[in-house]
Amino acid sequence: MNDSRETISPRAFVAGYPIRHSRSPIIHGYWLQQFNLFGSYAAVEVPPEDFHAFIAGLRSGESGYRGGNITIPHKEEACRLADHVDDIAREIGAANTLWVEEGKVCATNTDAYGFAANFDQHQPDWAKADKAVVLGAGGASRAIIQAVRDRGVREIHVVNRTVQRAQELAHLFGERVFAHGMAALDEVLGGADLFINTSSLGMKGEAFPKIRWDRLAASAIVTDIVYVPLKTQMLREAEAAGLATVDGLGMLLHQAVPGFEKWFGRRPEVTPELRQRVEADLEAHG
Repeated sequence: MNDSRETISPRAFVAGYPIRHSRSPIIHGYWLQQFNLFGSYAAVEVPPEDFHAFIAGLRSGESGYRGGNITIPHKEEACRLADHVDDIAREIGAANTLWVEEGKVCATNTDAYGFAANFDQHQPDWAKADKAVVLGAGGASRAIIQAVRDRGVREIHVVNRTVQRAQELAHLFGERVFAHGMAALDEVLGGADLFINTSSLGMKGEAFPKIRWDRLAASAIVTDIVYVPLKTQMLREAEAAGLATVDGLGMLLHQAVPGFEKWFGRRPEVTPELRQRVEADLEAHG
């Protein structure tokens, strides 16, 4: 006979396509174990053509899930399909965290929170920066710009191969955000306190642009939201130039905290042991 607690234990998920790369089950599984909870967290592969039905099942309760995470390629569609979207997700235009309240699917985006919390943990003075340079204008850059802007950084320069994409973000996030093409990179690096790579440049052997690290402020902090490999070419170069760096894994870990609290009712912590578990998986599977 099954333990009766299992029948009422909350269930959560991460949904994407493909989903095998996700480390979220490791993160949430660790916290469930730490709190000795009888909930579960599963990776669910949902093709784009099935996503509407998946959300309908979440809303109706048929799926049995209390909520979950959404990853590529469903974040924008999740924002459109949710019944209630908070201001954070609405501005970003994408949702990565869902939960059900009174038969309604609610949505938020915790990526900006995750970015800021990672920096708060490793470089607590980061928000004193006056000038930030964000490389890339894709979906990931939106949460980063939001986080940096909301912490009061005075100038945010978005540099992208397609200037129009950067201009769209400047228009969306307000007068402190400026758009540039790649040709302007050297110029805007001058005196920058933060340099943030949100692009895929440098991944899978793709060439990373030549960065004039000496152009940044001597106290500048450099980060790359890519976490495979954990220490990217960009971070290695920045360290060699004597600059402080923050890797992208912490953002992944911290963005998971609010969702776990929503679904399971306990506020977890990002501990060195959790980080070691995820690092070990990255080393084993890349």
